[in-house]
Amino acid sequence: MAQFMLIVDVTVVNVALPTIGEELALGAGALTWVVTAYTLFFGSLLLLGGRVGDLLGRRRVFLVGLAGFTVASLVSGLAESGGVLITARAAQGVGAAIMSPAAMALVMSVFRGPERNRALGVWAAIGGTGAAFGVLLGGVLTSGPGWEWVFYVNVPIGLLVLVAVPALLKEQTAGHGHGPGHGNGAAPGVDIPGALTMTATPALLIYGLVQARDHGFGDASAWIPLVGALVAAGLFAAAERSAAAPLVRLPFLARRSLLGGCLVMLAASGILISAFFLCSFYLQHILGFSALKTGLVFLPVALVTTMGAHLGGQAVARLGWRATAGGGLAVAAVGALLLTGLERDGNAWTQVLPGFLLLAFGLGAGFVCAITSAMHGVEHADAGLGSGLVNTGHELGASLGIAVVAAVAGASLEGGGGAGVPSVDGFGTAFLTCAVISVVVAVAGLALLPEGRPDPSAGPVFAH
Repeated sequence: MAQFMLIVDVTVVNVALPTIGEELALGAGALTWVVTAYTLFFGSLLLLGGRVGDLLGRRRVFLVGLAGFTVASLVSGLAESGGVLITARAAQGVGAAIMSPAAMALVMSVFRGPERNRALGVWAAIGGTGAAFGVLLGGVLTSGPGWEWVFYVNVPIGLLVLVAVPALLKEQTAGHGHGPGHGNGAAPGVDIPGALTMTATPALLIYGLVQARDHGFGDASAWIPLVGALVAAGLFAAAERSAAAPLVRLPFLARRSLLGGCLVMLAASGILISAFFLCSFYLQHILGFSALKTGLVFLPVALVTTMGAHLGGQAVARLGWRATAGGGLAVAAVGALLLTGLERDGNAWTQVLPGFLLLAFGLGAGFVCAITSAMHGVEHADAGLGSGLVNTGHELGASLGIAVVAAVAGASLEGGGGAGVPSVDGFGTAFLTCAVISVVVAVAGLALLPEGRPDPSAGPVFAH
């Protein structure tokens, strides 16, 4: 429930932005930051949030993050100025970054064997269904009780989870593992350079991608932070190599199964969120659908994503990671190719849904492969960090995917095409790009993803 709430919050606000802008007198730049403040803090603090959960106890950290997210949601709904709203959205992002990796680590700790694969199938489905339901929920709430309710709806959910988690999870399942070199439990304040550079790297990367989405990769506001992210990554590696008690052991980051899982997550998230972005733009700006009607079209996509994740979890247990990921990404590529045929006077039910459903089904299986591969063989003490890494891949994938398809689609997203008639040529090129990425990552997965299948007898400790 908590993770679903976090993913919904990424897209639910987009539908409400025009109304928020009118009522709070916000310009286009300020409205962009209503969304960016959340994604920036969420994505940049996931790694640090995951490590904090490893060190201080995951259930405790999860509850702290959830409480902060719930309070920030209430403040967002009560905001009467743009400054208060953007600050509260940033606070939501901080709470989400603390909560999300701890939540996945708890799931990995509680379940074992085939049950874990089923649980991760549910978790993986949330990424796609949350995005779809966010569009629908945003339309319903904004056109009904008002934009404030896109934030207020988080409050009762947050309170329910705050009560349910202590009742359903025993304290020992939270895991109080300590990372390497942190046996006394006092380490969080030791490796300050590592913590700062580990936060700065994804922050600069996400900010650069957001700027690239809005202004193009050639703009200085995009490439300067992207270069800064590379520099910060180098400083992080140097800091961890020289630290007496490093926050992260660098060999952990070089594990092949972790790299493979994060790559598949990066691609699957980028392609799926890009497909929602492109199809939403096509339905609303080309075919003239309302936000609510667009959300209703996306409902079958959410259901199929869930089905793909569920079957993907079973396939991983029977066929292994490589076969499942390759098959899922191949199906996604076929779906993307079907979407290259969108027309100016097209039909949502015959031209959009068939390809989108195939794409979502295949990527649902891909999400399960990404999560289970990334966490394969991860020691209990590093579960939060591993979770933070794969979740960072999800956020980076979303930001990178939209930036790339916005650049590829070009004039089609600006209403170009001559004589005031929107062009649809860019949509075909963008979906062709998605298909190519699917195929490339499927091939790369053959080398990076683990061979064989998960051990059905694996217990709550991931490696011994």
